[in-house]
Amino acid sequence: MKSYLDCIPCFVRQSLQAARFVTDDAAVHEQVLRRVLRTVAEMELNDPPPAMAVHVQRLIRKLTGNDDPYRQVKDEFNRHAMEMVEELRPSVKKSSDPLETAVRLAIAGNIIDFGPASQIKRSDVDVVIRRALSASLPDGAVEQLRRAVDRAGRILYLADNAGEIAFDRLLIENLPREKITVAVKGSPIINDALLSDAEAVGLCDLVEVIDNGSDAPGTMLQTCSEDFCRRFRSADLIIAKGQANYETLSDVEVDAEIFFLLLVKCHVIAQDAGWKVGDLVVARKGLGARG
Repeated sequence: MKSYLDCIPCFVRQSLQAARFVTDDAAVHEQVLRRVLRTVAEMELNDPPPAMAVHVQRLIRKLTGNDDPYRQVKDEFNRHAMEMVEELRPSVKKSSDPLETAVRLAIAGNIIDFGPASQIKRSDVDVVIRRALSASLPDGAVEQLRRAVDRAGRILYLADNAGEIAFDRLLIENLPREKITVAVKGSPIINDALLSDAEAVGLCDLVEVIDNGSDAPGTMLQTCSEDFCRRFRSADLIIAKGQANYETLSDVEVDAEIFFLLLVKCHVIAQDAGWKVGDLVVARKGLGARG
């Protein structure tokens, strides 16, 4: 997916948000904003939005001296999400279709995203999670995913954000764990999940968790480690969580099937893909019309 002009205000807002997470010093805020504006002015619109976001976030970390500006909110939402998961797990087990229910909740957890949102409250997460249990899903999409999981030998699950990763755990509990490797980010980027976040929600006790060696949102293969790229190329099925994974992988040619699971939070992505803001998306890519 390419970048659009409407992405530019989002980059600027993101940079000011991150700077304010780190310090109350208005002079630092101004310095960050001015540098980001110069950087954005030179951005290549044919690249996906995460290609610009990674440069902006690297600049913020350098100027503020903070390697992980979102660490506090990541910890907060890991705790809150785990509390919710413990409450929701019995409902998933009692559901007539536990996999579909777990898919719904995993997608809803994608609301915990400080990329497109300037502020997220616990109450926002609660509302989206509850709504997801009755919201519509694309016809037949979960059944397609179920069949893809059954025939896959190796499944690579691309995690997105901290907090959200607790709901990913709930979905993974309803998948064949012996097939699954979960990939998180190699270094801090916005509120994306790291190995420490996977450990915080107990995911490392269930499946193998690796990092992709990158500090870019989504999955920009040119920034990832050789080991991750090897696993990516050898996977039979890739489950890609979140908007940034759609942005970076929707135009990438791969041999595996990819299922994008995301909550549409941005009108640019909605327009690009023909969705609506607020949609719960299960979208398949690859291997032609295979059912």
